[in-house]
Amino acid sequence: MGSAVITARAAANFEPVGRSVATARAFVRDTLQGWGFADIVDDAVVLTSELVTNAVVHAGTNADVLCLRTDEGVRVEVADRYPEREIPLHHPAHPFGSHEQEGGRGLLLCAAMATRWGVEYAPTHKHVWFQLDLPERPVGARSVGPALPVGMLPVAESRVRVAVVQIDGGGAIAVWNEDAEHLFGYAGEQVTGKQLTDFAAWPHTPGTGTGIAEALQLSRWEGSYGIRGADGRVIPVYASHLRVRDTDGEPSTVCLLVRDDERAVLQTPARAPSTDSGLSEGRSAADPFEIFIGSPAPDDLDGLLQRTVERARDMLDADSAFLLLATDDETELEVRATTGLPSARQRFARVPVEAGSGRYGSARMPAVHEDLAAVPGAVPLLNGTGMRSVVTVPLKVEGRLTGSLGVAAESAGRYSNEEALRLQFAADRIALAVESARLGELERLRRGSLSFLVEASDLLAGTLDRDQTLALMAQMTVPTLATWCAVYTIADQSSDPYLSYVLHEDEDRIDGLKALLSKISPPDPVPAPGARLWTAPAEAAHQAALRRSMRSLGLGTAPHLSSGIGTTLATAATVGGETVVLPLVARNRVIGMLTLGKPTDEHFRQEILELAEDLSRRAALALDNARLYSERTAISQALQRSLLPPGLPVVPGVEVEVIYRAAGEGNEVGGDFYDLFPIRDGAYGFAIGDVCGTGPEAAAVTGLARHAIRLLAREGFGGPAVLERLNAAILDEGARSRFLTLLYGELWPQEDGSAVLKVVCAGHPLPLRLRQNGSVEAAAEPQPLLGVMEDLELYEQTVTLDPGDVLLCVTDGVTERREGTRMLGDDGLADVLTTCTGLTAGAVASRVLRAVERFAAEPASDDMAILAMRVPEPHQG
Repeated sequence: MGSAVITARAAANFEPVGRSVATARAFVRDTLQGWGFADIVDDAVVLTSELVTNAVVHAGTNADVLCLRTDEGVRVEVADRYPEREIPLHHPAHPFGSHEQEGGRGLLLCAAMATRWGVEYAPTHKHVWFQLDLPERPVGARSVGPALPVGMLPVAESRVRVAVVQIDGGGAIAVWNEDAEHLFGYAGEQVTGKQLTDFAAWPHTPGTGTGIAEALQLSRWEGSYGIRGADGRVIPVYASHLRVRDTDGEPSTVCLLVRDDERAVLQTPARAPSTDSGLSEGRSAADPFEIFIGSPAPDDLDGLLQRTVERARDMLDADSAFLLLATDDETELEVRATTGLPSARQRFARVPVEAGSGRYGSARMPAVHEDLAAVPGAVPLLNGTGMRSVVTVPLKVEGRLTGSLGVAAESAGRYSNEEALRLQFAADRIALAVESARLGELERLRRGSLSFLVEASDLLAGTLDRDQTLALMAQMTVPTLATWCAVYTIADQSSDPYLSYVLHEDEDRIDGLKALLSKISPPDPVPAPGARLWTAPAEAAHQAALRRSMRSLGLGTAPHLSSGIGTTLATAATVGGETVVLPLVARNRVIGMLTLGKPTDEHFRQEILELAEDLSRRAALALDNARLYSERTAISQALQRSLLPPGLPVVPGVEVEVIYRAAGEGNEVGGDFYDLFPIRDGAYGFAIGDVCGTGPEAAAVTGLARHAIRLLAREGFGGPAVLERLNAAILDEGARSRFLTLLYGELWPQEDGSAVLKVVCAGHPLPLRLRQNGSVEAAAEPQPLLGVMEDLELYEQTVTLDPGDVLLCVTDGVTERREGTRMLGDDGLADVLTTCTGLTAGAVASRVLRAVERFAAEPASDDMAILAMRVPEPHQG
């Protein structure tokens, strides 16, 4: 290229398909128009079309197109992947080949039309390039046109009238010149002080959102609209607006207006792409994918946005570019793609649409900042990046703000309103494609969110354990929604939040993160819905990292940093990003906070925060349900334990063993019960019973029976009297009463080593007596159960246990143990007991329990109580 200096470049790749030729033409046309090379656009497009056709159609390979802007003109390179294809040779008499020969025509066109051209071969590529120099223009001329015959010149009146209208800062007409009076029929005094919007007929073009009031606020604007004349007709005009300020600093807008058919007087030479009549396959040059982007996948939003910012940067020869998408309510913009900015920082960061009261404070209008140093903070995304000049334009679809596109340069004064108009043109053409891809991504996110929430709800509903619920909450958020998570819980309204669970996607950092969070105050339990920022972890991590660095440099520790936070630099980086807090609200009470965090320079996207909010509501209810269940279980267990004796007394000369099994999950006491208690010196009472039914009603009768028996026995009543009075008490319960089978007895150990028992068996399985010789017999006779008849006449029977004898008392959960149609029964229990000769009371009870459990494979469905009493032999005493 000799000594030519490259000042800008743009590149694109095209697949070996027919439509790529049209796409390449549009790409080159757009690029050269953007660079201001309108004079050579047509030649460049023709040559590019032929060379790309050679590559993608005849050679059948991808084509790489590179446009280089130089101080002399433009160089275009087309590379294909078919280096062995040679330059075709043609007969001198037919320098452009025959009409039947297609391949290679582009090379001959290069020879005929380009200033310079050439072919370069590489092992894997072949580059064909051509150079087009800019035509020389008269000094000072911005644009020139051909000399036309008089008949082709535009028709005008005897003189062209240019209306000069000056609009003050409030939009009112301040100046209305004589030409304006002639064009529109109003005298100056008729319109002075009135709003220009009262006379302007502004076209409402779909896809654009700038109105006349907004156009008057721009530093420069040029375009067509209408003015309603005094006769009521709308007069089409072409206008050029220039915003100025007077010596007092008051802003106003000077509008120059001519009839629309005389626009050449004011119109700046068009630099926007024109329609390419050679496009094929039904696609037009207005297609934003062809003109501005190239050929991205329409459903790949991230790829589309990244290609957009890269092309915007190249189009205006910028150092960086960025694209932000608006939230659904159009109140905030979210950073989605950047190029040329450090570490793609602030991705998913949000800024308000209405940034301030400045001239370009709203993202709804184009803005040009010639020097950000003069307006610090005007574009927060560029703070600290070294960018000086910036131009931003809105993305709008049907008048609705959908995003903002901006480019920036490190030098000041790089951009003017002309670049803003070019960038706005590109933004208008890509806005619909971006919005369509955004809606597609949003729909996929919503479908994924629904699946996520359904699965989360199932998992949370599957447990009533508090600790397991906390673990599930954290595991569902990390790493799906956040890098780390912390759950704070609040026991009651008077308690402070407590750090209950911490999880990080890197398990090695959990301890450091927990140590860091335990040293800072928890977030305030604010019940307001939605996520709110929490800066304390990042600040604490920054201080910890700074303190560690100071120590490593031998500088000591600053007093305000001596917080005792022992953490690593890795942990500091872990929590150095955005941290949000979501309240856990259940039953109108804040029961905790869900804290989510990102690493340094990372932000949460709005859709993720909305999903986290939905999850927090479900998790809060699950956590509160687990709390309520735990509380009620604790209450139930405490009440159940009160129905059982606190402990068994030591009976001199008698071994006693009790085994109790309540049926049902979480039950400690059912309808079966037992008791053994001292009545008076040398006398002990014992009971084993079974209340009909299960649940709280049966447990209530159990408590009534156990306490009534103790009270009546200690008042001196004998066995029959105790049971008769208990029967009356049960019947007094009315509808809450339950049938009760009960074996009650009194035990007197004797000095000779035996024991005397008096028993009453009211409808209960009969007690069995195991003698030392291995024989088993019933130790009582059956009598009516309790809770059925009012007048009972019961009697007691006396049983003497000799040394080595065992008395076994059980509930029907033992004898009625079933396996299919088989039942253990009284005989089966007696058979088991015959094998227990010589065993202690504890061993007898255990053997009976094992026999019952082995009788059937299924778990027991009824409560079981086993009471074994044995009089030991003298040598065992």
